[in-house]
Amino acid sequence: MAPRAYWKGTLKLSLVSCPVALYPATTAAKKTRFHMINRETGNRLKQQMVDSGTGDVVESDQKGRGYELRKGKYVEIEPEELEAVQIVSNHTIDIESFVPSDEIDQRYLNHPYYIAPDGKAAVDAFAVIRDAMKDQDRVALAKIVLTNREHIIAIEPLGKGLLGTTLRFPYELRAEDQFFDDIKSPRITKDMVELAGHILHTKAAHFDPGKFKDEYETALKALVKRKASGKTIELPEREERPSNVVSLMDALKQSLKGRGGRKTAAKSHARRAAGRPRSAKKAHRSTARQRKAG
Repeated sequence: MAPRAYWKGTLKLSLVSCPVALYPATTAAKKTRFHMINRETGNRLKQQMVDSGTGDVVESDQKGRGYELRKGKYVEIEPEELEAVQIVSNHTIDIESFVPSDEIDQRYLNHPYYIAPDGKAAVDAFAVIRDAMKDQDRVALAKIVLTNREHIIAIEPLGKGLLGTTLRFPYELRAEDQFFDDIKSPRITKDMVELAGHILHTKAAHFDPGKFKDEYETALKALVKRKASGKTIELPEREERPSNVVSLMDALKQSLKGRGGRKTAAKSHARRAAGRPRSAKKAHRSTARQRKAG
């Protein structure tokens, strides 16, 4: 059974439009979750809202929303007042512009959605928009209203459909300067960089998410299964961290040696060394020919 659409509306490119449906591209349904329970009865616990000043339980009709102006001082906002500023969705994704994909800063990427045509009548127009985007190799930027908030969404072709990713607004990102400004610029030798480069070469691969294994999730499932069957859970002994201090150069050399990269590094150095005399010979021959021609 196909999943239920999260949002339905119209994808519009100038005068071309088609009905589409959005589906969340991610799910947390398979993650192991725990509930708070009463140890004595085994019953699940319910959360209650408690007044931070009096400690009294607050009933539903007494709950409200407030914005903190200063510590402990709130201005209450009524539901109808919130409705006055909420954006009414016209259920339209109106494409405003197209940008090169490499210009989108990955820090802005937020939630991904699959976009598919909604009904057979929408397929032709959907295919035209999708294929035009493939030909231009560009990402569409549009506005969409989800859960009463306006979002910018980046849309790009994905297989037979489209991938829409909501983007964060600039105010949601922290500036990198406050984290990077204090990083010093040490003097790193060329040999260190070359050794690190060889280590990178030994670990070269292609992106394959199928190889990603959530070992913690696997361990959680095994723990629950073992506990449910009545078996005891043995706590592993905590490993001690090695206290010996190794120099950066030694660490690089050991890393390369451990991955069989020593031979690769030696061969690379040998190739470079052997390349120098050949270059010199070529230059000498070239000069000799020029003299003959003169």
